[in-house]
Amino acid sequence: MAIPQFRYVILPFLEHLSSGEELSLKDIEAALAKKFKLTQEELSKTTPSGRMTIFSNRVGWAKTYLKKAGLIEAPKNAACKITKEGQKVLAQKPEVIDSKFLNQFASFREFQYGDEEARGLEKTEPSENTPEETMEAGYQSISKELQAELLTRLKSSSSIFFEQAVLDLLLSMGYGGSRKDAAQAIGKSGDEGIDGFIKEDKLGLDLIYVQAKRWNDATVGRPEVQRFVGALTGKFAKRGILITTSSFSKEAVEYTRHIDCKVILIDGLHLAKLMIEHNVGVSTTTTYEIKKVDSDFFTEE
Repeated sequence: MAIPQFRYVILPFLEHLSSGEELSLKDIEAALAKKFKLTQEELSKTTPSGRMTIFSNRVGWAKTYLKKAGLIEAPKNAACKITKEGQKVLAQKPEVIDSKFLNQFASFREFQYGDEEARGLEKTEPSENTPEETMEAGYQSISKELQAELLTRLKSSSSIFFEQAVLDLLLSMGYGGSRKDAAQAIGKSGDEGIDGFIKEDKLGLDLIYVQAKRWNDATVGRPEVQRFVGALTGKFAKRGILITTSSFSKEAVEYTRHIDCKVILIDGLHLAKLMIEHNVGVSTTTTYEIKKVDSDFFTEE
């Protein structure tokens, strides 16, 4: 069974507390994982950012939603117990408990929308994702749009500008030694399919040869990659990076898995992601910090 949507986690969470016993969040999560027949792989699955596991996040927010609606209470740290109101809700035998269902409780509306907006919000269609999932979905959407814009700019730039952008990225990633060293190495086009080389580290213990080309929409195939590998062989080199603003064919990718030297293929999408990750060609407009309670701080010895 796949990981259930957030809206389908809340009712089973409440039902697991129906006996009135006080249970830890950890035990509830384990019981729900068993109920939904989740595999270890599914339990380990994270959001695209990799910062949180999907199922744990949904179980944690199920607790928060139920508590804010007054259907459970948390008398102790990380423990839960059903309330009389929660028992009444179970007696109604609802098919699902989601944020729309919980809007009937004033305390939940206040939690969702604030004091001034808590009146008459039953008409509002709430999100069925957890708050983190909603934020992450928005972040991923913004990132994809930014990646597309970066690629458009790179494809329309001059070859010199593109080489400088690649140079800035490699330096930001810790390659190339000093900028002076890297600038002298990159941009030497016409040398048997190699645009230049960079130092693997600041000491220059090894060299990495680079080819960076602004292919627009044409897929880079195996022959082009083979020419680059041949150029590496001519230099007795063992490492190379081939960068394109388009994409690589499956045959090209498969070819690099069966050669003696190590060749990294960076397509346009990967290039844009690396530029965003290492703050090359982009600037930060707004920063949001998501914080949680530090359990260690509240531990009394």
